[in-house]
Amino acid sequence: MAAEAAGPPGPGSGGGSGGTGLTDLPGELLELILCCDVLGAADIGRVSCTCRRLREACQPRGKVWRERFRLRWPSLLKYYSHSDSVSWLEEYKARHNAGLEAQRIVASFSKRFFSEHVPCDGFSDIETLGCPSHFFEDELMCILNMEGRKGLTWKYYAKKILYFLRQQNILKNLKEYLQRPTERQSFLEGAVLIDQYCNPLSDICLKSVQAQVDDITDKVRKVLRTKNPRHPSLASKAGEVLVPEVELQRQVLDAMNCVLYEQLKYKGNELDYYNSLNSYIHQVLIRRTGIPISLSVLYLTIARQLGVKLEPVNFPSHFLLRWCQGKEGSTDIFDYTYIDAFGKGKQLTVKECEYLIGHHVTEEFYGVVTSKEVLQRMVGNLLNLGKRESTDQSYQLLRDSLDLYLAMYPDNVQHLMLQARLYFHLGIWPEKVLDILQHIQALDPSQHGAVGYLVQHTLEHIERRKEELGPEVKHRSDEKHKEVCFSIGLIMKHKRYGYNCVIYGWDPACMMGHEWIRNMNVHSLPHGPHQPFYNVLVEDGSCRYAAQENLEYNSEPREIPHPDIGRYFSEFTGVHYLANTELEIRYPEDLELTRATVQKIYSSGKE
Repeated sequence: MAAEAAGPPGPGSGGGSGGTGLTDLPGELLELILCCDVLGAADIGRVSCTCRRLREACQPRGKVWRERFRLRWPSLLKYYSHSDSVSWLEEYKARHNAGLEAQRIVASFSKRFFSEHVPCDGFSDIETLGCPSHFFEDELMCILNMEGRKGLTWKYYAKKILYFLRQQNILKNLKEYLQRPTERQSFLEGAVLIDQYCNPLSDICLKSVQAQVDDITDKVRKVLRTKNPRHPSLASKAGEVLVPEVELQRQVLDAMNCVLYEQLKYKGNELDYYNSLNSYIHQVLIRRTGIPISLSVLYLTIARQLGVKLEPVNFPSHFLLRWCQGKEGSTDIFDYTYIDAFGKGKQLTVKECEYLIGHHVTEEFYGVVTSKEVLQRMVGNLLNLGKRESTDQSYQLLRDSLDLYLAMYPDNVQHLMLQARLYFHLGIWPEKVLDILQHIQALDPSQHGAVGYLVQHTLEHIERRKEELGPEVKHRSDEKHKEVCFSIGLIMKHKRYGYNCVIYGWDPACMMGHEWIRNMNVHSLPHGPHQPFYNVLVEDGSCRYAAQENLEYNSEPREIPHPDIGRYFSEFTGVHYLANTELEIRYPEDLELTRATVQKIYSSGKE
């Protein structure tokens, strides 16, 4: 259509009728037409081939191709500045090709890794991409943001790949941060890096967090101005000038307490102290609550921006800040006032600090700590939370916090051993387990007993994996499967515990070991272990193995919010799930049975 409009019989003749042709229009109007969102890239390509005037209007570095790029991928414009000389046509082609490559890789993951956790080397082809990483990530985000209940398997693997890519980049940034001189290690930036690594799919950036902190700082300045219009903090920029007098510093802290705790209602989260959100700085700013160390990082950052030098104190059980009342750099702990950011900025003496935790501590615990030690404590808190997790069977928080800790202290034997045991327990990355164990043995030969045990069992795991044949295919027509009543993809309800779940596998009888059968008291069931058992994904994020007699059809089927749903299913129809290709290979006759069952049970016509 565009090519026809651009091709009148004579150059600029308007078809010989005296009218104005497209090429006779002023340049700005011609560009405006070509930038119309109803035209696609192919249309622009065809238009540019019709004549010299239109070819010039559609030049690679011009406005038309820039607008085409913007309309297709608006989030990518942040990577360019207006002063850049960019061939937008080449950028369009590169982004398009990156999208095709991303789709190819995502589509291959289900077939390659359905039966196992994506191995350490599973991302090797992604690390050697021939396109800008932000193009690749943008396509992954497009997949994740696809509307509707389809493409679940693509979304599942796109999320895994994006998680990996972003974490690798954040780790690189963290290591660069740790190599800087101490005076250039911002406490806020360190907190953001930890936050980003544990939440790689969230939109968290230092610039945005800093802007929110700056906004709070401006509010403090307004309060300070009403108390002392000539205060030096009002004239200085971003803490460039330290406030010299203690009384002037006190005015800053009083204004901070007024804004943070009275106006903005920040507070320590006493009711939900062990929630991991309390440790993430962007969540502290959103929810206006946190734990002592996260609130201290915020408090310290604001104070320094206003010219008051507070220092972090790694006090046991309760992180504090200290404020010098005597000679700067004094080693006398009584020359300092201690500030509890968790307790609304309360100022404490040494004796009151001990009352806070209920016991006496030595002077070393009142000393200032480095930014690296602050990050170590923040990560240590997340490690402890990760160990407490009960519903997340992937132990993602524990794995992430171990990664962070070992990025800071790569030779810490205790945490290396914990990482090796965790991967061994989860049955993932056996080759990496062997590498970790080899590193432990080199660092500490006294660990040979524990190392030897794990090496032996890891090698056995690798051998078993090599001996595995193809996927086991379960046919309904087999005589041994005649008692199996339910099928893959059905939304079920547990009769006893009431949870909602979806079936993703079944066995004609219980296939678990004697110890599991005893612990789960299976023999107390009327049919005991001699009945079909089903692998189910549960709405609370867990995976369970349920007896047939304990399951019933769900009268109000709904989506199951489980992180692994896309590993097994490609779509939710509204009443049941459709198995993806890999699951259907293993249960080839279940799809038709599921459809027939749904038709029979939910006759209201949702299907």
